[in-house]
Amino acid sequence: MSGCEMDKGASDAPRSDFERQIDGFGLTTAEILYRMPDHPALLQAYVWQDYDRSPDYPVLRGFLDWWKREIEGMLHSVRVGHKALIGPADFRPVRAQFLIN
Repeated sequence: MSGCEMDKGASDAPRSDFERQIDGFGLTTAEILYRMPDHPALLQAYVWQDYDRSPDYPVLRGFLDWWKREIEGMLHSVRVGHKALIGPADFRPVRAQFLIN
């Protein structure tokens, strides 16, 4: 196996959650409301959660595209929450100093 093939295979390896967070992914939660196929007057809720990149949400969009193709329940609405888990550190000044002998 040549070096190029090894590099290609390494890039296809699944990345850890930490590596994805370093790349700008955050935890995304979506509440998906959809209509029941047999009872269109009823709404059913589905909660989806994965690491995704705000504000474009490519992973969520891929999931919703799959939903439209494969699931009979018509989408009603999607509410999204996103939290970047790794970001700039919070700074709080120290207001006291304690000396221990």
